[in-house]
Amino acid sequence: MPKGIFNVPVAKNEPVLSYAPGTPDRKALKAKLEELRSNEVDLPMVIGGKDVYTDCKVRMFPPHEIKHTLGYYSQGGANHVKMSIEAALAARKDWANMSWQHRASVFLKAADLLAGPYRAKINAATMLGQSKNAFQAEIDAACELADFFRFGVKVMTDIYKIQPESAPGMWNYNEFRPLEGFIFALTPFNFTSIAGNLPAAPALMGNVVVWKPSKTAIYSAGVIMEIFREAGLPGGVINLVFASGPVAADVVLTHPMFAGIHFTGSTGVFNSIWKTIGENMPNYKSYPRIVGETGGKDFIFADNTADVQALTIAMLRGAFEYQGQKCSAASRVYIPESIWPEVKQLFGKELATVKMGPPEDFTNFINAVIDEASFDKLKGFIDSAIEDKDAEVIFGGNCDKSVGYFIEPTVILAKTPKYITMEEELFGPVLTIYVYEDDKMDETLDILDSTSIYALTGAVISQNRYNIEKITKRLENAAGNFYINDKPTGAVVGQQPFGGARGSGTNDKAGSIFNLLRWTSIRTIKETFVSPKNYTYPNFQPDK
Repeated sequence: MPKGIFNVPVAKNEPVLSYAPGTPDRKALKAKLEELRSNEVDLPMVIGGKDVYTDCKVRMFPPHEIKHTLGYYSQGGANHVKMSIEAALAARKDWANMSWQHRASVFLKAADLLAGPYRAKINAATMLGQSKNAFQAEIDAACELADFFRFGVKVMTDIYKIQPESAPGMWNYNEFRPLEGFIFALTPFNFTSIAGNLPAAPALMGNVVVWKPSKTAIYSAGVIMEIFREAGLPGGVINLVFASGPVAADVVLTHPMFAGIHFTGSTGVFNSIWKTIGENMPNYKSYPRIVGETGGKDFIFADNTADVQALTIAMLRGAFEYQGQKCSAASRVYIPESIWPEVKQLFGKELATVKMGPPEDFTNFINAVIDEASFDKLKGFIDSAIEDKDAEVIFGGNCDKSVGYFIEPTVILAKTPKYITMEEELFGPVLTIYVYEDDKMDETLDILDSTSIYALTGAVISQNRYNIEKITKRLENAAGNFYINDKPTGAVVGQQPFGGARGSGTNDKAGSIFNLLRWTSIRTIKETFVSPKNYTYPNFQPDK
């Protein structure tokens, strides 16, 4: 048991390195990229702290260079998912009973490993495996994941400090117990930090986890697991399993000790999971916690006072950083007709300078989309827009998968505000613009709010403070993270807790107290110091 009330190290956001020409960080990252490219890995699952290999090997390759082999991972099956659950449950008692400061120390050490000796490796693995450029990898894989761990520890102590009042003669206190059972972490390809945080957040609060990463992000998941192990995470606390989604779900979601899911992915998959959980409720020992961040159809709304240069950069960065494969990426923009000609001219000029190619060339802003299925889907929407009378492709539109899955940054001008690419999540470098009449701003805001099922991120670009207030209030429920005069991406742990509602998830704000509270079950204890010795109360006394 603790023999003191401990103050944890002050949580600060990890500084973002520039990787500018001539810096030692750029040199180290390039060297690590070359090292990883030259060695094929044989990546095992990690179950109960042990490496587990299978005879079914699946090839890993960069999305931008599909002929190059990074290595192979061992594909698992239902039996490996069951092994992971058993290993997690076997580890639960010791991990839950461990003093909180020792759990904290594991993740604080993991943060320092990320920021120090593993920085180049986690960034290089993300660049190669997920086709993410150096800056995007740095802010994601190294900095944000370290922030999740450090701020997670701070938030854990903030939760433990939430205690009730005590009346004279008694002492009341809350215990924040881990959930009874195991947590299933189902993680996406697009952010290495999310892949690391989804299993880590429940584990930090004393839970045990079965972690299934996206099949297109297993390469970097292996590095995260390597860091967890070096940080001293006991075997069985987080179990890394490579099984297909349906196979894993069939085992996990029918297990009586399933206690919750931490999810980031598509709205359709999340809806299916929720439905399955509902159908299996009689099987569970407890009501499972369901925490998920799903899709987005994120917007920028400009009025006629908008700074055109600021709007242009917000559009370019918001839509095309990491090929638009961010849940928060700007994918629809509403621009008044009075400023549209100037915006179009400036945006086209900026877009013409954007380079596309492999992330190993640090001058490339755009890299490849994640896989062939994504490429084919995006190309289909672009081809339709080229032919459709209700749309016009005004920039980009070229697609090529002969070397890698490259989609040129593409801008569609929609002639109707409910054109399909204004409504559906595309998850790629495709931006759709609708030009509205200046005197129809209120009507256009209504259209924006009703066009999409999602409510993740959004932005307003304006120099009119009355309009800023009006638009912010009008779009109150249209986005869980809202930006004024900035792009709708780039939330920082500890500064802008991230999450949305409607079809975008449960809005539990990753990295914040609102999220970590979901991974606890509170027990309130009351101790009475001098117990009553008589069952009656004063009102029972007769009148004199």
